[in-house]
Amino acid sequence: MVKNTAVGHKKFWHSFRFAAQGIAAAFKSELNMKVHSVLAVAVLAAAAFFRLPPSSWMLLLLAITLVLSTELLNTAIEATIDLVSPDIHPLAKTAKDTAAGAVLLTAVFAVIVGIYVFYHPVMDWITGFMS
Repeated sequence: MVKNTAVGHKKFWHSFRFAAQGIAAAFKSELNMKVHSVLAVAVLAAAAFFRLPPSSWMLLLLAITLVLSTELLNTAIEATIDLVSPDIHPLAKTAKDTAAGAVLLTAVFAVIVGIYVFYHPVMDWITGFMS
């Protein structure tokens, strides 16, 4: 692990580089991060296709950010637990399961937001397509 020994502005910019490395590492190692990212791109493409208003975009971006952030935290918690407790332990399982539960909760929220945002535009599109 590289320690951030820079000072001033360099330290500030190094922190962004380290954060980007963390996001990249999670994307490379975690299937769920890849799945969530692909779904996020698909949702944003659908938002563009349906020309959703800015308020709907904000709801979608909030939901996407929550899911991806929670997935990053879950990855960090799992890595820490694996480092600290390489043996199977009930508390390690609880910590990992709880972190995964947080991801599930935010993913359910994202689905609810998606239904709320896309329901009327999709129904209008289907109605227009059928007539």
